[in-house]
Formats: sequence, C-alpha cells, structure tokens
Amino acid sequence: MSTQKSISPRAWGELFLLGLIWGASFLTLRIALDEIPVLTAVLHRVFWAMLVLWAVVLVLRLPVPRNPGIWAAFLVMGALNNVIPFGLMAWGQLHIESGLTAILNATTAIFGVLVAALVFADERLTWRKAIGVGIGFCGVVLAVGAGQLTQFDPRSLGQLAVLGGTLSYALAGAWARARLGGLAPQVAAAGMLTGASLILLPATLVIDGPIAFALRPVTWAAIGYYALAATAGAYLLYYRVLGMAGSGNLMLVTLIIPPVAIVLGALVLGEELTPRAFAGFALLALGLAVLNGWIGRRRD
Repeated sequence: MSTQKSISPRAWGELFLLGLIWGASFLTLRIALDEIPVLTAVLHRVFWAMLVLWAVVLVLRLPVPRNPGIWAAFLVMGALNNVIPFGLMAWGQLHIESGLTAILNATTAIFGVLVAALVFADERLTWRKAIGVGIGFCGVVLAVGAGQLTQFDPRSLGQLAVLGGTLSYALAGAWARARLGGLAPQVAAAGMLTGASLILLPATLVIDGPIAFALRPVTWAAIGYYALAATAGAYLLYYRVLGMAGSGNLMLVTLIIPPVAIVLGALVLGEELTPRAFAGFALLALGLAVLNGWIGRRRD
C-alpha cells in the first residue's frame, strides 16, 4: 500500500514557487561572483538571511535554545549545510554553467538516501531505493562526462566541487535529524545560519580581506535576492511545503530547479549545455522518481 501524501493545489503552487526561487539563485550568485570573492558572497548569503530569520523568531515569540550543546550543534550544522556546500558550489560556478550546477545539485537526494542508510537503522537501503540510486548516479556520470573527470582541469574540478557540496548537504540532513530534532523550524534555521556566520566572518576577513560595501547596484540586487529570497524566504517556504505535502513530495523541487536555472542561464548569461547534460538530467530525474516511489511502487 502506498503511504505517499497527496499534494493539494496550494501545495503544488508553493512547491513550484520554491523551485523558481531556488532555480534563480544560481544565476544571482553567479552575477555576484563577478564583483566579490567566493567567501564574501557566501557570508552575505548567510548573514543577512540570519538577521531576517531571527526577526521572524522574535515576532513569533518562539523559545530560543539555551543549551550550549544545541549551539554547538548549530555550528556543525552551519558548516555542513551552509559554509561547505555554499562555498564549494559558488567556487564551482566560476568554472561551470549555472544550469549544470543546478543539475548536479539534484544529487543531494541520492546522497541523502545513502547517508541515511548508513547512519539510521530505520532508513535501510531497499531494492527500490538501490535501483533509484543506481539510475541517478548513471545520470550524474552522463551529465558530468566520465572522461572529463580524469583530466582534472578547472571545469572537472568545478563539477567535483558541486558534487562535494551535495554530499555535505546529505551529511547535514543526517546531523539535523540526530541533533536538532524537536526545535521549531524557524529557530533551527536561524541557529544554523548563526553558526555559519560565526565560521565565515573570520575566515572571510583572513582570506578575502576587508568586506567592501561599495558594490554595483546589480551586485547588491543579486545579494539581496539570494540572501533574502532564496535563503531566508525559501527556508520559511520550505517548511510550509513540508508540512502540506510531506518530505517525499518535497523532493519534487529538485526536478523543478534545474530547468529554471538552465533557462535563466541561457537568457541572461548566454550559457549553453550539451545534449549530454540534458540526457543526464533526464536519467537523474528517473532515478529520483524510482527512489521516491513515484515509479515502480505498488499501489492498492
């Protein structure tokens, strides 16, 4: 019997809105990187989003954790879910197309299943999941190009950096389940971004130098979008969709993001992807469909 939660028209609308918001974030981040270094770009993303989410916590009068152990967990979560993946993906986008970055970002679901199977006894790797993971990885290899990965040029390293970021996202998911369960989503997100900001601020000052605020209007617009809309706003929307549609259906957003990023990259940046990248995305989408039970699950 299928236990897949149905999606209401409102949930569908908000799911597509979330996909549009995140899909455009790849373009705006790439625009910001034309003027500011990688760590500075990532610091802007987490710092301004942190302020917005703490304001939401205060308005809603949600309890703020006082346990030092939880704040230590926020630091680790900030590193795994923000500092490492945001940094790797931003660096990767300097060398590969924003659309390809979005395609590779969809492998987060694949890595998430594998990490959860290794860490949690109740999330074992079933045959259906194994087949979905296998198909998905074939799609990744096809999109990336196995031959390119043996050359270790900036393009192949950029792709590996993005894949490393998706693995970090998967580890963050396991860490959140193990250490941050029971917290209000808004508090967990604000605390995570606080941990990320505490790590990034000194690192940015040491590596990038003093933070410049005299930026072009287009750069500030890009920062405003990916920090306020694609991070703070998206986290709030993410949890709304999660509550309405369930975690399984929420994975559909990973299939909405790449087409949005590909179209925007082509229209604004003049990027082009090879037919192999599109074929790889199609295979990855099939793997995610099998993995989540949209294909191949028995229904009564």
